Amino acid sequence: MTFVKETRIAASPEAVFAFHESPGALQRLIPPWEHVHVEQQADSIKPGARVVLVSKVGPVPMRWVAEHTEYEPPHRFADRQVSGPFARWYHVHSFLDDGQGGTILRDEVEYEPPMGLLGRLFGDNIIRHKLQKMFDYRHDVTKRIVESGEFNPTG
Repeated sequence: MTFVKETRIAASPEAVFAFHESPGALQRLIPPWEHVHVEQQADSIKPGARVVLVSKVGPVPMRWVAEHTEYEPPHRFADRQVSGPFARWYHVHSFLDDGQGGTILRDEVEYEPPMGLLGRLFGDNIIRHKLQKMFDYRHDVTKRIVESGEFNPTG
C-alpha cells in the first residue's frame, strides 16, 4: 500500500533537506498528540543510522526501530522499519526542485498493515487517516520553519 503527501515550500531543496538533517528536526516533526518519545537517534540520516521511537498503544509501550537506507543530498533520503507496528514500512523523503526557486517536499510511504488480510481490510482506513494527519502536520511545520527564516541552513 502507498501513501503520498506533497507540499510546495518557498525555499531551495538544499535548505529543506538541511532542515530535515539538522539536530532536533525529528522532535519538531512529531505531532504533539502522538505522545512519541525519541529513545535513541543517530547524529546523521546516512545509511545505517537508526532511530528508536517509543509510544503507547493504549497502556502498552511500543518500540519502533527505523534504519536509514538511502542518502542523496539534497534530493532524497529514506528509512525502513526494522521492527515496529507495521508488517512493512519504507519511507522515501524527496526534495524536488520546482523550477521556480522552491521545493516540492514529497513523502512516499510503502507500507503493509499488521495482521495480514485483516489489517488490510479493517485497518487501512484508520492508518491512512493517521498518516494524512501526521504528514499534514510535518509538512506544515517544515514549511513554517523553513519559509520563516527560523531555520538558517548556513548558520
